[in-house]
Amino acid sequence: MQNYINIALIIISVLLILSVILQSKGAGLGGLTGADSGSVFTARRGVERTLFRLTIVLSAMFFILVIVQVFITN
Repeated sequence: MQNYINIALIIISVLLILSVILQSKGAGLGGLTGADSGSVFTARRGVERTLFRLTIVLSAMFFILVIVQVFITN
């Protein structure tokens, strides 16, 4: 059981990292490193909204799996 949780944590971690990187406002390398692209915040629509919600779901799943892993190991 613990092996399955560890594998799930690794997969969710990679997906969470990818979803956060894809949310960067700048499409260039400067956006990935945190450089200001001068863009103004706009409403999330379409793919941006879906990616934002996916990030929230993945972070909640990660949190729940970590809590489950802590209780299983003790």
